[in-house]
Amino acid sequence: MKLHDLKPQEGSKKNRRRVGRGISAGQGKTAGRGTKGQGARSGGSTRLYHQGGNLPFYRRLPFMRGVGFTPLNRTEYNEVNLEQLSEFGADSVISPETLAAARLLSEVKNPVVILGRGEINVPLKVQAHRVSKGARTKIEAAGGSVEILEIG
Repeated sequence: MKLHDLKPQEGSKKNRRRVGRGISAGQGKTAGRGTKGQGARSGGSTRLYHQGGNLPFYRRLPFMRGVGFTPLNRTEYNEVNLEQLSEFGADSVISPETLAAARLLSEVKNPVVILGRGEINVPLKVQAHRVSKGARTKIEAAGGSVEILEIG
């Protein structure tokens, strides 16, 4: 078998219909577009959401805030994983200030949450606004302590 022997599966290819090529072709004159109007014109289609002059549905609805959208009063946290704390020495105090000095916070004014990805094997005194359960167990298993700070 050679490349020129390859042919598509029977029935998988179909010739396109050439419209507007005379009455004997079956799609002559108006070429299946009916007579006159927007649909008969070249490029004569409407954009998505067009409702024929009515105010579109998505503009009739009120703005939705909250469920399913970005809530206005959400708290954004700086996420710090345990693997990022491995560079600190034993018995270090890990607070938002020390994390900011180590350039581990993306937005200094936001509260800090400690997450449990990675391992820790030195005792640390962690002060954060929130600590996940997994991170708390790993810190305490290494001999460290966790203190929860007030958000404010």
